[in-house]
Amino acid sequence: MKKAKKQTSYYTVKGITLRGLPVLSVTCVLGIIVGQILNTRESSLLSMPAILILIPSLIKIGGDTGSMLGARLSSAFHMGLGDKIYRNPVVHNSVIAASIVGFVSSISVSVLVFLASRFMGFGMPFLTLLAISLIAVVIELSVVYSATVAIAFASHRFGMDPDDTVIPLIASLGDLVGVMGIFVALHLLNIL
Repeated sequence: MKKAKKQTSYYTVKGITLRGLPVLSVTCVLGIIVGQILNTRESSLLSMPAILILIPSLIKIGGDTGSMLGARLSSAFHMGLGDKIYRNPVVHNSVIAASIVGFVSSISVSVLVFLASRFMGFGMPFLTLLAISLIAVVIELSVVYSATVAIAFASHRFGMDPDDTVIPLIASLGDLVGVMGIFVALHLLNIL
């Protein structure tokens, strides 16, 4: 009678730590880059308090909805549903649902920032805030969702758990692309 081999769990403290450290190191660098980008525009941003209210909530939309999309894709991989990117209903429906949430959130943020800035006495026209939000979110969601799908499929293909890679990377990438999207929107609207 042969003795059964002892199986080691994929989810050990050491394994999770070793797989997580490189990803978290990258996210730290991305966070520093976002802070430095904001720092370079500090004086112009301080002159527009409504934009200062808009930035934190708007940059989180891409990272949060991208993380939501990444979690759905990761679950699909774990259930064996995520074989191909193209014509995959899990990917297709998840991207549509996340996009709807992203756009509704963007419009809601515009309304709330408009009301808050009006209440505090430094209002900005609603249509301007809405335009900034929509331009920034289109840029952010396009880049972040493309990266989410790519990172999720690459992680799965190379034997890594997408749960360990997608959400931290996409949350940080969402911040970076969100800030860049806001500055592009401000530039396109000749505000900055």
